[in-house]
Amino acid sequence: MTVGNSGTILTSPDGNSWTKRTSVTSKSLVGVTYGNGLFVTVGLSGTILTSSDGNSWNERTSGISKSLREVTYGNGLFVTVGLSGTILTSLDGTSWTERTSGISKLLNEVTYGNSIFVTVGQSGTVLTSSDGTTWTSRTSGTTEDLYGGVTYGNSIFVTVDYRGTILTSSDGTTWTVRITGTWWNLNEVTYGNGLFVTVGNSGIIYTSPDGNSWTTRTTGTSNHLVGVTYSQ
Repeated sequence: MTVGNSGTILTSPDGNSWTKRTSVTSKSLVGVTYGNGLFVTVGLSGTILTSSDGNSWNERTSGISKSLREVTYGNGLFVTVGLSGTILTSLDGTSWTERTSGISKLLNEVTYGNSIFVTVGQSGTVLTSSDGTTWTSRTSGTTEDLYGGVTYGNSIFVTVDYRGTILTSSDGTTWTVRITGTWWNLNEVTYGNGLFVTVGNSGIIYTSPDGNSWTTRTTGTSNHLVGVTYSQ
């Protein structure tokens, strides 16, 4: 499944043939996740849509007008984050509750791992929560924008920023700055098959088995790379 501008939703059973679905909104959709038998997508102006099958969608009341950037599922809870420190949670994807983040900065990404939610964003912002309700600000070690995603794997959290910096944490609380040696923006990070991979502008790719030592890889392109994922 993929989502995008003007409420676009596309689904595919095999990655080859794609079908456009009626999304019941014209607002741009930015993030999508799956959990507890439910697809949830979020976007501009507090838009939240849900679907049990990816085909028929229902719009849910978020109670806010601020744009949402990402959504994740973990420990029986959906969590979405967005502009001005916005955090919403839901047990069923239908009823949503706004939580106090304690900040007004943009939250760009959120993930769940090691029994904790971690969200990152503007000016090196990192917040953590064990229950999705109470959030604590953490010192990240950078003031750069963490817009390149956050992931969990091999018992470690990894997030990247717009100046080639990689941050790691075993618990989401204490973070260590890893330097890649590049000033190019890093746009996304993922984990799979025992390896972290981050990609960025001008064809940059770095890999690491442990999140600590990173190796640059030859890509053969100078085009910007903005997304990366892994699937068996």
